[in-house]
Amino acid sequence: MPPALSIKGLSKRYGDGTLALEDLDLEIPAGSFFGLLGPNGAGKTTLIGAVCNLIRVTGGEISVFGQPGTGMAARRMIGIAEQEPNLDKFLTVYETLLYHGGYYGMRGAEAAERAEQMIDAFDLRAKRDVEAPKLSGGMRRRLLLARALLHRPRLVILDEPTAGVDLELRHELWRYIRGLHEQGTTILLTTHYLEEAEALCDEIALISRGRIVARDTAEGLKRSHGVDTLEEVYLRTVAGGRIAMDQLEEVE
Repeated sequence: MPPALSIKGLSKRYGDGTLALEDLDLEIPAGSFFGLLGPNGAGKTTLIGAVCNLIRVTGGEISVFGQPGTGMAARRMIGIAEQEPNLDKFLTVYETLLYHGGYYGMRGAEAAERAEQMIDAFDLRAKRDVEAPKLSGGMRRRLLLARALLHRPRLVILDEPTAGVDLELRHELWRYIRGLHEQGTTILLTTHYLEEAEALCDEIALISRGRIVARDTAEGLKRSHGVDTLEEVYLRTVAGGRIAMDQLEEVE
């Protein structure tokens, strides 16, 4: 089986001269639970945008399960739950899911049935006919994930899926995501919660200044850097890490 995601020599320079990605290589095996960690401005959002064909890259190649990343076949195999909610303020929960299914080529009856399934799966039944702006932050997170999974994607990208949610909902989402992975879905997770990445991910890559600077299991990263926590690896590895570690040692 080809890798779920193969990225070779990916570069992106914006019009103002900012180099967001620089000759980045990354391969994620099919069926893996992969974490991508890095500070704000490291290139995570640009990378996700490139994979989802939302931005035009400067150079490089992307393939999804062996299909060219710019093609419709690749797009249909990807589901994304964005960090910032981008829900239509005029659509109800049910309509949001129904129209998403139509966008991915699902027929009316199939999309309607799947929408109802996702509503129950994410405990949105009481909010089925409520418009998105009237939902709580936690309910919007549920809806984003339900929408991302509606068309049964083989690769699910979760961009800060638990940011700003309470502890109970975070663990509820963890249980659902773990179950999804156990069913064979490949998951790419970005998060600023290092304990979340360590608890969920089979493998973790650290990105800094548009390049992958380290990759291994959480235990492998800690062992290779001679430290006890993933936080220390993060501080040593990403941009500004040396200064951060010096400050940490001064506090200790």
